Amino acid sequence: MIGIPVGIVYANAFEWVIHKYVLHGLGRDKTNFWSFHWHEHHKKARKHAMHDDQYRGDNVFIAILRGDQTAKTKEAVGLLAASALHLPLLPFAPFFTVTVWACAANYYRVHKKSHLDPVWAEEHLPWHVDHHMAKNQDANWCVTWPLMDWIMGTREKFVGTPAWDELKARMAAHAARVAASDDDAIAPVVTPAAAVDDTAGRAAA
Repeated sequence: MIGIPVGIVYANAFEWVIHKYVLHGLGRDKTNFWSFHWHEHHKKARKHAMHDDQYRGDNVFIAILRGDQTAKTKEAVGLLAASALHLPLLPFAPFFTVTVWACAANYYRVHKKSHLDPVWAEEHLPWHVDHHMAKNQDANWCVTWPLMDWIMGTREKFVGTPAWDELKARMAAHAARVAASDDDAIAPVVTPAAAVDDTAGRAAA
């Protein structure tokens, strides 16, 4: 049973390392497989106030089988591959292994929901809203819960500040436009310069 808490902490540390050094490190290179995270996902979330329309539509497994090459499918393939790497541990550490798999599934679930429902994200995953919408997008690496960000000193709060309140009003208006339209070409949100440095958005363009 000790494998359950160990697996939860391990999965959070794994999440922190992969996000920081693979998705943002290797992913800065547009020719790298992991570039989808920085150049597609971050760009969309930055322009559309946390919304990423790539998470809409068909079930992710159907999209993978169809051969879709989107941030959604690449993220899911990465999580499946990471989960498969732990398969040899199953006979020796079943509770640990199953916990890691459950954490991977939960990662995809909450990450997807946070980019389809920013109001939910503000309440349940404010650290991930901070990651996308604050000036510094190289912080707040944890998505599911910020344990390793607290330990490593990379937790930087933005939600709940005056700058966030200003930005939130624009996000609410944008959410209404998204809900009323199936058009992917929704005009981007213009975020206040004092709240959001758009360097990452320009780099991803």
